[in-house]
Amino acid sequence: MLDLTKLAGQMPALGQHFRQEATAGHQRLERAQELFFQAQQHQTHLLNTLTEWGDRLFFAVARPLEPLDTRVVIGEAPVNHSVFATDGSQIAPSHHEIAYCYLLNIGRVMLHYGQNLHPLLDSVPEVYFRPEDLYASRRWGIRTEEWLGHRRTVLEAERLAALACRWVSPPGPHSDPNLAMVDGSLIYWFLESLPQEARNQILDPILAAWETLRQARIPLVSYISAPRSVESINLLRLQACPHESPNCVSHCEGCQAEERKTPCQIFDPLRDSSLWQGILSPGQRGPIWSSNARILEAYAPAMRVCFCYVHGGSEVARVEFPAWLVEDSELLNQSLAIVLSQIEKGFGYPVALAEAHNQAVVRGGDRRRFFALLEQQLVKTGLRSVGPSYKEARKRNTVV
Repeated sequence: MLDLTKLAGQMPALGQHFRQEATAGHQRLERAQELFFQAQQHQTHLLNTLTEWGDRLFFAVARPLEPLDTRVVIGEAPVNHSVFATDGSQIAPSHHEIAYCYLLNIGRVMLHYGQNLHPLLDSVPEVYFRPEDLYASRRWGIRTEEWLGHRRTVLEAERLAALACRWVSPPGPHSDPNLAMVDGSLIYWFLESLPQEARNQILDPILAAWETLRQARIPLVSYISAPRSVESINLLRLQACPHESPNCVSHCEGCQAEERKTPCQIFDPLRDSSLWQGILSPGQRGPIWSSNARILEAYAPAMRVCFCYVHGGSEVARVEFPAWLVEDSELLNQSLAIVLSQIEKGFGYPVALAEAHNQAVVRGGDRRRFFALLEQQLVKTGLRSVGPSYKEARKRNTVV
């Protein structure tokens, strides 16, 4: 139990700290805005610099595909359209439970607008208990708890493609605009640390699902609320570099070794969203960027991730999409219009993603019912000594 009275004495110091941080943050934002104005005037030079020196930078810099001063007012969503979304949750394996297994629960949502059709809101649970599900990842040094999170990401992509394509390509094809949405980034940074064989087992089926969507011409976008990315603002570090050439390897290797800031980090730790919050107006998007994250080298060219920042009214969010969608400006604009409509319907967060999360989440009562059902099945097979460990049983029932 949290003792709030003991925390009360720490609150004044905490408040003072955040006031100081707010002042410092405002100063960093002013520096970044000045550099951003300069970068607009020298964008061509910065892009040439990025091309020449990009492989010797210590930080990832996204490449703008449009002028930095781009401000596009997002149009109205089509009256008739459908939105598909998935999200996942899990019950992690525990040696203290009745049986060592895990469960993945994928929430599915299909919402139709202007078509007089019923929505779909459900979840598809799946239990994993075989040795190849529980222990196969250990040969790569990956814990089961970590691996199930990766497997959940695969299932979310596969179920999304299956849901959308079954609807768009039934016996009678549908021509209404469609959009597939996911929560979180399409750039799977965590794959960088995985061995190649393990990475392929995760990335290959995801890219196959995305390709299925592309073949059906169903746009895929991801929505990132409160993004912490610095990919676009890092372009300003090239503008702030005091050296004639931004060669981090030769000029700033000592800074990295000593874990101190480089001369170009004059607005660190400012985020992209903080900069675009002061630039975009509600209902606008900024320029489109192409991410240069290293893991994207493993993606097919058509699936390389691009993004833009969208002001939805309550916040500036990062919206990501595969490169093939950038080549179809009409379809991209339509997709962003539907995203903005979803934000408005969800009062600040896309309603389809919120409902997919609500369908997927596994609450305490769901967990208890799952293990109760599992216990019943074990007893039916003839096992008698089934139940949680004494530690788990005692944690559930206090004696005080």
